[in-house]
Amino acid sequence: MLNIREYDFKNKKVIIRVDFNVPIKNGTITDTSRIDKSLETINFVLSKGGKIILLSHLGRVKTEEDKQKNTLLPVFEYLKTIYKDKIAFIKLSNDEDILLLENTRWEDLEGKKESSNNVDLSKYWAAMGDVFINDAFGTSHRAHASNVGIAKILPSMFGFLVEKEIEFLSKLNKIESRPYTIVMGGAKVSDKIKLIENLLKKADYILIGGAMANTFLKAKGYDIRESMYEIDYIDYAATLIKEYNKKIILPVDVICASNIDSEEIIQCDIENIDEGLSIFDIGYKTVNLFEEYINRSSIIFMNGPMGVFEKEQFSKGTKDILKSISNSQSISVIGGGDSAAAAKKFGLESKFSHVSTGGGASLEMLEGSDMPGIDVILNEKQ
Repeated sequence: MLNIREYDFKNKKVIIRVDFNVPIKNGTITDTSRIDKSLETINFVLSKGGKIILLSHLGRVKTEEDKQKNTLLPVFEYLKTIYKDKIAFIKLSNDEDILLLENTRWEDLEGKKESSNNVDLSKYWAAMGDVFINDAFGTSHRAHASNVGIAKILPSMFGFLVEKEIEFLSKLNKIESRPYTIVMGGAKVSDKIKLIENLLKKADYILIGGAMANTFLKAKGYDIRESMYEIDYIDYAATLIKEYNKKIILPVDVICASNIDSEEIIQCDIENIDEGLSIFDIGYKTVNLFEEYINRSSIIFMNGPMGVFEKEQFSKGTKDILKSISNSQSISVIGGGDSAAAAKKFGLESKFSHVSTGGGASLEMLEGSDMPGIDVILNEKQ
């Protein structure tokens, strides 16, 4: 495997797979974080005299309408504010240092060539460059033409963003410091079965909030009234509680309301939830309980919010837990997705040791699943 710090990029054409899958509304990017986190790699290659071809996906492309909706033109406009006349879109017009190609998933419209890792498409893209850098951790759990396909053809290496992801997430898979605590939330147990099973074997404690806690509470026999839970996973949750009774920590109180839009909230002990109410956040006693475990932990991994944090009246649990983790002396990692969005919303993102850009990729790495976009480079003989 090549090392980005040691490679001579001078006069080389460098294909960089980035993750510019950013939220866009009415043609305007609403959060540039994913782009900004790839600038370190882009700027480094430029500083070493390389010419860059950028590849990224954006959304899903199944129809012609999807192509027009998911164009990287807004991304180009943003990058142009940074690189001025050094960057071009789709094709070079003069002697630009950076070329941004159109959404790689446009190639999925006919035959899913990108997402099926089509050999001919891989060769086409690879022919544009001399060397390949994977700096898109968020797609590294997929074997696509723009990552695995190109990496099989060209000499390849990781960008700085992917290096950091591997470094921090590998620490969580090879725990030495103790206690190791998981804070897990979100909506569904079913979405995180492999993750839960893998982490329960490694962690000392798993603190469960969000709607997924409702399934565990129901499994323990609590009457959660109108709250959302997964009936098909009650037995599964009950089995985990029995097997890992000392590890699984559940809410002792919750914030309830008659519906998600209600401004009137009620703090309820889990033994005493009134009829007609639903759970939308963890309660104040639960925050204090979770903080006891957080404060004694050496490593903390958080994935999923503690409640419906998008609604102000149900955001306190998530905000308080994020604050507690960020103020602790532990190595603290957020596993992307809604947790990362919440950390950014509350201005706490910079206070964590690492906030993953991966979402699904970070979860699959922690599940112990294959990571084709990483493995193809790690196993490369050069």
